[in-house]
Amino acid sequence: MYREEKTFTLRFSLETSFPDDYEGEEDQFAWVREWESRIKPQVLKQVFESLRQHPAWSSHVRNRGVSPADEIEIVLERDYSKPIPFTLTP
Repeated sequence: MYREEKTFTLRFSLETSFPDDYEGEEDQFAWVREWESRIKPQVLKQVFESLRQHPAWSSHVRNRGVSPADEIEIVLERDYSKPIPFTLTP
């Protein structure tokens, strides 16, 4: 089977600012926990909901040994050797 690949990167850089008298780690990285527990799951849910609207493509998470706290790879696949699924939606 012949395969072609293309990589697209969507990177999130998390940054926060504190007052000048901040001593460091006083908040115990609460801002990171908010990202991990609330924002990131919502973003991933929305991404997969959007991808499911394209039935000719399948999607799944791939782990290449990097912590999911640092990287989540989403693989989109389209198999031209199979017929395109029939759908009634435009």
